Amino acid sequence: MSDGLFRFKYFARLSADLFISTPDVCALKGNQGNLEAQIDALLNAEKQMRLAGDVAGTRKAACDILQLCFEAKAWKTLNDQIVVLSKRRGQLKQAVTAMVQQAMGYIDQTPDLDTRIELIKTLNSVSAGKIYVEIERARLIKTLAKIKEEQGLIDEAAELMQEIAVETFGAMAKTEKIAFILEQVRLCLDRKDYVRAQILSRKISPRVFDIDPSKEKKKPKEGDAIVEEAPANIPTLPELKRIYYELMIRYYKHHNDYLEICRCYKAIYDIPSVKEDPEQWTPILRKICWYLALAPHDPMQSSLLNSTLEDKNLFEIPKFKSLLKQLVTMEVVLWTSLWNEFEGEFENEKNLLGGSLGDKAAEDLKQRVIEHNILVISKYYSRITLKRLADLLCLSIKETEKHLSDMVVSKALVAKVDRPMGVVCFQVVKDSNDILNSWSMNLEKLLDLVEKSCHQIHKETMVHKAALKA
Repeated sequence: MSDGLFRFKYFARLSADLFISTPDVCALKGNQGNLEAQIDALLNAEKQMRLAGDVAGTRKAACDILQLCFEAKAWKTLNDQIVVLSKRRGQLKQAVTAMVQQAMGYIDQTPDLDTRIELIKTLNSVSAGKIYVEIERARLIKTLAKIKEEQGLIDEAAELMQEIAVETFGAMAKTEKIAFILEQVRLCLDRKDYVRAQILSRKISPRVFDIDPSKEKKKPKEGDAIVEEAPANIPTLPELKRIYYELMIRYYKHHNDYLEICRCYKAIYDIPSVKEDPEQWTPILRKICWYLALAPHDPMQSSLLNSTLEDKNLFEIPKFKSLLKQLVTMEVVLWTSLWNEFEGEFENEKNLLGGSLGDKAAEDLKQRVIEHNILVISKYYSRITLKRLADLLCLSIKETEKHLSDMVVSKALVAKVDRPMGVVCFQVVKDSNDILNSWSMNLEKLLDLVEKSCHQIHKETMVHKAALKA
């Protein structure tokens, strides 16, 4: 082995203890006035480590250069050195990763906002397209988006966040992924981009919030990607669940989808920490009751209504239990008396969690009461005059006909209106096949009953004959 090659390899081995130990570098480290000379010396050391394939030494040299720039507060030089080091021929992945991670620690210590933004942009350009620093790039983009949002540039912040598809990051912690996507959804909602907000929200499955993290943890097998621990500032899974459903409430409120809003509040209500605290669950349960009353009648609404009525906590707010009871009972509800009873509670919702129920909520509540009354009347009447129906609903004939038509169109009700006669028929007209099938089934049931009766008579006769013989 030649003397030069021996010295080269010996130098590489010395660097493995994570210290650059050449005499020139050590001497220059003591001289804080000559920053360029120190950087040049460390760059030479870094080159030798890199060419020797010494990961620890290369990483140490690169980090030392950044540390020198930071201690000297030479922010422009720091940015330049990050770019230079990342672009050096055959640069090791581990060195780039360590360099980006170390520089990220300097972001909060920058003297002003412009310097901070410049450093973030430099690190972002260095990490772009490198899969081994994709998590660091996502965190940098999130920090930059937060700065843009604080400056009032919501559109720019949203555009920045949408560049990153964290759902494809295998090494990122699940909670951090969810938190990142929720931030994307929030920014889209802030900029009134409801279509994109819905698309992004579908990346999160609601079932992920019901998984127990303690049971899910498994030892990684050989060859599996190592999942990083989430940073300390990332919320826990129950907290993320609440944030997710609060954002979905904002989305559904835009479309006045009362049933989905109710389901979101129901999911928040089922969070253990919420159920244990009456101060938290009381306003949420009130909202559930209101949105159930506002939601159009369908099987899902009916199911939620009955399950909510069985909730023991509803006894704590008896007025709302009374409201739901009226909607379940097959009796006509007078709108004027209902509104007089609940108007104060309705207006008070503005001051509680979640804010007002919506601009059209009072009008929609009246609509639901009318629909409920029409459904009740259809259960008791097969035929009724329009005038009598209008009297029962406390509406004009024209309004009654409009509401009835809307319900028929939405397939909530089967009815036919004979305008010349002024009669509404709620009976379903059966065709000949249905009538024959019904007759056949009834006849079959009758014959079964006759057969059972004959069998019982025969049995009793045999018992009595046996008794007489004895």
